[in-house]
Amino acid sequence: MYLGREYPAGFEHFRTRCKAAFMKNKNVTDPEEIQKLIARGNYVVKELEALYMLRKYRTMKRRYYPEESKFTPPQ
Repeated sequence: MYLGREYPAGFEHFRTRCKAAFMKNKNVTDPEEIQKLIARGNYVVKELEALYMLRKYRTMKRRYYPEESKFTPPQ
């Protein structure tokens, strides 16, 4: 839920999707399947973190390297 604070579509959208994912799998009792679901959740968390870092990187790049100073190759 902490990662959802900065979700592009908004926190409510993130919360709704997160809750739906948990509710969809609430009846799973097989320990192997539970481990697979946890691994998938960890993968999604890492992907969200990567997207946030990319957004921060792009923001900093725009701030320090304005678009009009883009490199143009010699002709």
